[in-house]
Amino acid sequence: MTLVQMQPRPAIASPVHKTIAEVMDAAGPQVCDDMSVEVALSVMAAARTGRLVVCDQDGQCTGLVTQIELT
Repeated sequence: MTLVQMQPRPAIASPVHKTIAEVMDAAGPQVCDDMSVEVALSVMAAARTGRLVVCDQDGQCTGLVTQIELT
């Protein structure tokens, strides 16, 4: 199983629309691209977020996945 890096969200997080690049640059929950959908959904639920940054084996951000896409 691959470890997941989780960062706490600030209490005053505002629901401002951001670009994918801005979201990927921001600290937040990340999953590796080889994780199962079930694990990603669990990470998402634990982090109380609707999206996760996807990273490759080198730790480089490769994309963004939402809860809707996973389900």
